[in-house]
Amino acid sequence: MDSEDPKLLVSTGWLADHLNAPDVRVLDASWHMPDSGRDAQAEYAEAHIPGAQFFDIDEIADTQSALPHMLPPVEKFVSRVRRMGVGDGHRVVVYDSAGLFSAARVWWMFRVFGHDDVAVLDGG
Repeated sequence: MDSEDPKLLVSTGWLADHLNAPDVRVLDASWHMPDSGRDAQAEYAEAHIPGAQFFDIDEIADTQSALPHMLPPVEKFVSRVRRMGVGDGHRVVVYDSAGLFSAARVWWMFRVFGHDDVAVLDGG
């Protein structure tokens, strides 16, 4: 697999080279277990990749389900990601602060909803 081709993973070097590209969108998908004592949104507010948007898995999930983090209806997903400036023709790069914990989940969500041009930042 070539990490220079943003299909699954992109390297930090690739992201640095493409960070200011008009079609690239970077999402911080950090999420921590409730008993971890960590707050992903607060950590995002303190430091994140320049231009990254915070992808709130708790808010975007199906809040009508009794189970955590179930896929939302497609309309909700599309509405939320459009608010983050993500749409057709955008390359999405997802990362998290736990080193590939919740980023893979968000990558999968994009794929389920038909956005195939999404990759995970290697190591993040």
